[in-house]
Amino acid sequence: MAAVRTARPLTDPSSSSTTAITSTIPAAITTPVGGVVPAAGSSPACFGVLDGDLSPEWLERLSGSAAVAVDTEAMGLVHGRDRLCLVQICDNADNVCCIRIARGQRQAPLLRQLLENGAIEKVFHFARFDVAALGEGLGIDVAPLFCTKVASRLARTYTNRHGLKDVVQELCGVELDKGAQSSDWGRVEELSEAQLAYAANDVRFLLAARDGLVRMLQREERLDLALRSFRCIPVIAELDRGRFGAIFEHRS
Repeated sequence: MAAVRTARPLTDPSSSSTTAITSTIPAAITTPVGGVVPAAGSSPACFGVLDGDLSPEWLERLSGSAAVAVDTEAMGLVHGRDRLCLVQICDNADNVCCIRIARGQRQAPLLRQLLENGAIEKVFHFARFDVAALGEGLGIDVAPLFCTKVASRLARTYTNRHGLKDVVQELCGVELDKGAQSSDWGRVEELSEAQLAYAANDVRFLLAARDGLVRMLQREERLDLALRSFRCIPVIAELDRGRFGAIFEHRS
């Protein structure tokens, strides 16, 4: 893979010499992936609701994108207790599909093929939860990934507002309606139009937000740190699934 090399000089105070510390950032990361930036209040270019898994047609469509935005909806926040109900995905042409996950369902082979494809970047907001939910519910090991929440915390240090609504409003100029966030996602066969619209909008602006955050991280020389942080997320997600969330804290 082609790479962009960046060098940052580090001066040793005890010496007059300057040493260059060089890191390698994949060119794919610095290339914008957003494509179509949806207008506020618009509908997706293509929208589909699928049962149980991607269709072959949707897999082919989404696989043509260098990156896809992904989000999940569950019955709650406790992995193993609260089941995965919905997976929504958007590509860089504003094609959105929502996959309804049945109670007791343990696999989705075509979805797994997409989310484990090493050539496609998966963009989440708070990937820690979604990666754990997909692993717990469907046995999917997501990679590679980009988390806009982690990126926001590293880039937007002038604020403590790193929720999706705040990030999208600043970087995309769109105010998301979060009214359906806390609702019953378990009735997957009877999801309301408001719930499906909410689910779609949670992924439609993620790729554009990702691009804006990459530019900020490059400017502040924190992109390499962000990429290394993203690689830790699957391990943290696995620890969350095993209820090992506090192992790094200094306490007996």
